[in-house]
Amino acid sequence: MLAALAITPVQAQLAPATSARITDPKDMVGGVPGSDYFLANYSNIGKWLQKIATESDRMKLVSIGKTAEGREQYMAIISSPENIRNLEHYRDISRKLALAKGLNDDQAHALAREGKAVVWIDAGLHATEVVNAQTHIQIIHEMLTKNDPETLRLLNDDIMLFVFANPDGLELVADWYMRPSDPKKRSTESIPVLYQKYIGHDDNRDSFASTQPETTNMNRAGYREWFPQILYNEHQTGPVGTVVFIPPFRDPYNFNNEPLVINQTDVVGGMMHARLVSQGKGGSVMRSGAPYSTWFNGGIRTIGYFHNQIGILTEIIGNPTPMEIPLVPSNQLAREDEVMPIAPQPWHFQQSIDYVKEMDRAVLDYASRYREIVLYNRYVMGRNQIQKGSEDSWVITPKRVDAVKAEAAKIDQKREGSPLDGLTGYNTRDIVPSSLYKSVLQDPAQRAPRAYIIPADSQPDMPTTVKFLNALIKAGIEVERAPASFSAGGKTYPAGSFVVRTDQAFRPHVLDMFEPQDHPQDFAYPGGPPIKPYDVTGYTLALQMNVAFDRMLDAAPQHFQMIDDVMEAPPPGRVTGAGSAGYLVSHATDNSFILTNRLLKAKLPVYWLKTPVTTGGQTLAPGALWIPASARAKAIVAESVGPLGIDAHAVGAKPAGELMAVKPARIGLVDIYGGSMASGWTRWIFENFEFPYTLVFPQELDRGGLDKKYDVLIFQSDLIGRARRQPRAEDLPEQYRARLGNITKQTTYPQIAAFAKAGGTVIAVGNATEMGADLGVPVTNILNPTGPDGKPAPVSSTKFYVPGSILTTRVNPADPLAYGMPETVNVFYNNNPVFAGAGDSNPAARTVGAFYNDDPLVSGWAWGQKMLNGHAAIVDATLGRGHVFLLGPEVTQRGQPYATFKFLFNGIFYGPSMKGQVTASSNSAASTRRAD
Repeated sequence: MLAALAITPVQAQLAPATSARITDPKDMVGGVPGSDYFLANYSNIGKWLQKIATESDRMKLVSIGKTAEGREQYMAIISSPENIRNLEHYRDISRKLALAKGLNDDQAHALAREGKAVVWIDAGLHATEVVNAQTHIQIIHEMLTKNDPETLRLLNDDIMLFVFANPDGLELVADWYMRPSDPKKRSTESIPVLYQKYIGHDDNRDSFASTQPETTNMNRAGYREWFPQILYNEHQTGPVGTVVFIPPFRDPYNFNNEPLVINQTDVVGGMMHARLVSQGKGGSVMRSGAPYSTWFNGGIRTIGYFHNQIGILTEIIGNPTPMEIPLVPSNQLAREDEVMPIAPQPWHFQQSIDYVKEMDRAVLDYASRYREIVLYNRYVMGRNQIQKGSEDSWVITPKRVDAVKAEAAKIDQKREGSPLDGLTGYNTRDIVPSSLYKSVLQDPAQRAPRAYIIPADSQPDMPTTVKFLNALIKAGIEVERAPASFSAGGKTYPAGSFVVRTDQAFRPHVLDMFEPQDHPQDFAYPGGPPIKPYDVTGYTLALQMNVAFDRMLDAAPQHFQMIDDVMEAPPPGRVTGAGSAGYLVSHATDNSFILTNRLLKAKLPVYWLKTPVTTGGQTLAPGALWIPASARAKAIVAESVGPLGIDAHAVGAKPAGELMAVKPARIGLVDIYGGSMASGWTRWIFENFEFPYTLVFPQELDRGGLDKKYDVLIFQSDLIGRARRQPRAEDLPEQYRARLGNITKQTTYPQIAAFAKAGGTVIAVGNATEMGADLGVPVTNILNPTGPDGKPAPVSSTKFYVPGSILTTRVNPADPLAYGMPETVNVFYNNNPVFAGAGDSNPAARTVGAFYNDDPLVSGWAWGQKMLNGHAAIVDATLGRGHVFLLGPEVTQRGQPYATFKFLFNGIFYGPSMKGQVTASSNSAASTRRAD
């Protein structure tokens, strides 16, 4: 059974709990938790947790998995001794109610009466936000030692899951802070590296993709094992001049969410505010007090909304180094969103911890007092979603509302008044014919699907499709696989096809991963500036990964066997054909680059075909790999294609047509002191696809001579455009001093340009492409044109605004930079540079991908996007003997857009392989060659 296998007890033998026998944390963690100028690190916290797990019968300590750096990720399960003895029983009740399958209302009521509320409280996800993990130490100790009536009631009614969300970061930050012997010199700032191995702060943007081990661990515990009804995700820092942000959140909420999620989240937030106010703890704000919403699916608490889970976020001030609450006049005026302002004052670490402990107790108190309601409502939400997925249903979004208004405008309606006229608060001019509800809002063509079918025979990249399905499985989504061919919706599907049904409790998450997000046009006022979203607005994972699927609107197919766990490998690839000259491999799969890297590492030749080739009745598009036969090549191909899920065609003759020899590239991945998250994501991608690389920092760039060490330099979005405050070299350990420095136009850009002119390849991604013109590439960014005074004049956000959305572009698959890609591809775009000056046949700046219509928005929010039409998104420029590739969209965004990884991968090999050559247009159709 999955649950029994996944949670590993740290200490099975439990002893009775008495306060005299529970080790005080100050005796083991190196100091007094909560005291000024002190942080306990994870190693010491872990030792203390293991110790008290042997001392208390109120606690069971488990590891939910390994972290990126190999540490155990601990979760302390705390409840009454009797509940601890019956954890499996209560966990089973929690699972049954969450999944809502095979239950009727009476059975659910009975389970709710019997069950215990399961409350998840995580801390330390963003490791420099140090208040919450240190609070965990105190609240755990109190729950094991206190015997007051409230604590005993909470222990009896609740099962508490105290999760350490980022052990590696907690260790790093605590050790860094405690490094100076003089307490007054301690600081949580200027950490030299990211506080998660690869992605730093983005560890709270990874929940639906589940790429990192910590995310996967928490998704498994949350949505496949424990199914907590409430999740409390603790962060900092609070809005300036206040102490803490607590829900309710501001609009918009995601239209896929179950409405009861939003109502209950608001209620719990209200109780948290009330508890603080009742104790005289002022300074809590909500809604307009901060930018947080419930739209985005990628955070730990936000993914919970798509699983019918109450999700609480708080943002608290505080630091072990004492601080001040400043005076912000507007925050001294009591209002609905801050009923009890707080005066400016000195502030100590323990004061913040006291707030967090009370907020912990407020959440636990709600779960206790309304235990049966909380449990039953989890079932109700799952039941509702299962019902919606098994019948005709609609998701009403802004575009559907606009469609109603458009139809209403066509109707010549003579309005003679309304009974509501003259009533305060009614705008009767908004009324449209009720018939439009059925004809437009419930248009049969706009129904939500009953199921999604992922055909096994039409995936552009099946290994990537399996990664997409694994992301669903990690998040608790039921995925089925057909053992034989079947028919559905008038179409026959082959064996091995996948089905994701929507008649399951977590239907909101299913819809959110397959369907475009339709974010409202959200402006401060008509004609005013946009209200910045909390995070990105369009992120549909199936679209980012170019998964082919069919929507079943009328009925779901028959049930097939559910996939029990994450698929370790895609359907195995094969070696086909009996030729002895070599192998042909399609360029369409991202995994073909793993095979290329393995062959190049073995110093074996690999070529790209510049024209299509037909083999075994299959036509491979330009860019197909040609691997000449040798004993070593045969062994590498044979051992790789099966696990990688790619086919290699053994042919009897070298294919005709022009070949390009692929050369191994010395890759310099640019990073900075403190760590670039975008660069960190690229490190993660490179290691998954077996690209060798070296990190390069500004000091090395500024010294020049880069062509002696590197063939390719890669710059990511967050590296360019601002100087970063940095510590003094003499205050750092020796190993970090070489990381200091900033990338500047005055010193760094000339060296980058010299590198390209000497034959190097520069790849700039996203906002880093702004450097193109400064390096000498003859393009201009249409969103940052030069004004009359000769200075940049950025286009106003009232005229153009696309805050993290999926757009469509057209590319030329016959161009080496776009090998393996379809003619149109979805790109993740976040107000990035877009170029004029490039052309299809301009060797100095060739357009490889461009926006091609007035409304390229696929998923998310766009305003003024017509400006993009006809302009270049992807540019291949020559500079001296080298290349500068400008990849305007975020082609590696958070490790999600597998469909656009090839722009980066192709550039890495194409640039060095064409060193010193000027490429002409590849727009003309190429004839197909045969290699049978």
